[in-house]
Amino acid sequence: MSVRSNLTVAAVLLTIATPAMARDQINIVGSSTVFPFSTTVAERFGKSTKFKTPVVESTGSGGGLKLFCAGVGEKFPDITNASRRIKPSEVELCASNGVTEIIEAMIGFDGIVMANSTASAQMNLSLRDIFLALAKDVPDGHGGTQPNPYTTWDQVNGDLPAVKIEVLGPPPTSGTRDAFVELAMEGGCKTFDWIKALKASDKPAYKSLCHTMREDGAYIEAGENDNLIVQKLQANPDAVGIFGYSFLEQNRDVVQGSTINGVLAEFEEIAAGNYPIARSLFFYVKKAHIDMIPGIAEYLAEFTDEDTWGDEGYLADKGLIPLSAVERETWAATINTFSLLDM
Repeated sequence: MSVRSNLTVAAVLLTIATPAMARDQINIVGSSTVFPFSTTVAERFGKSTKFKTPVVESTGSGGGLKLFCAGVGEKFPDITNASRRIKPSEVELCASNGVTEIIEAMIGFDGIVMANSTASAQMNLSLRDIFLALAKDVPDGHGGTQPNPYTTWDQVNGDLPAVKIEVLGPPPTSGTRDAFVELAMEGGCKTFDWIKALKASDKPAYKSLCHTMREDGAYIEAGENDNLIVQKLQANPDAVGIFGYSFLEQNRDVVQGSTINGVLAEFEEIAAGNYPIARSLFFYVKKAHIDMIPGIAEYLAEFTDEDTWGDEGYLADKGLIPLSAVERETWAATINTFSLLDM
């Protein structure tokens, strides 16, 4: 056998004997709302530990969970962020692909704001106003429904400005969209007694009426990039945007939050439970990946440290509304002992 042949055989044997290089960087996907918090923790983690800075992608809650649930192994994400709780159907999808051990982490709260440019008058909206402005079908005044006829805000409520209804918001893959529909749209929908009664007699009809957004151009799907919505509000002072409270905090020089049922989107109001469009924020971890990808356990410890998510933690400076001290203690124990999700 020639020297060249010997080298070729040796190279093949070495390839067979040597396992593929393991991924040495945490891969995180999911919610655009949780993205700035997760990114901040990832950057601190990368600078303060021996581990590489995790890669964080903003894919939307639904998109992130779809990627997360696709399988176990280095080509699949380790963690997914979510601005709503995982759905039973998503747990089933995960299980069907071998993702059977999931750690759930509630990290805090967030308000969903309806904001406009500071160059315009601040909006004072009720949940009923929001439903009437954005629902595909609305009450016709005779115990039935009609396609949404409203084109300006003053047609919805005479106290609102005579300005075209143009609302920029998230797509169906977004957890912000899910929460907005459940909290704001349904909240306004059930202020009509006959619709509220419909929930008991015909729940599918009730949900269809309360949760279906109009598709005639008044509501514009603006993607998962909340910063882009802020930029569009600056360009169009008449438009209203829907996004998480943290983006309002970061851009108060150019946008302002509307009052909802008389309550402003403020840190204290959301924390106290007074603001009507508020939700819990989460991330989910594959337990099988903790021993597979270096740094996951340490990343969880960083996220649940008091200096991170506490009342005076650096995430509060980013706009995260902290859990109570008791809740943080409970969730930190759950997360750092790798306790599994039980739905």
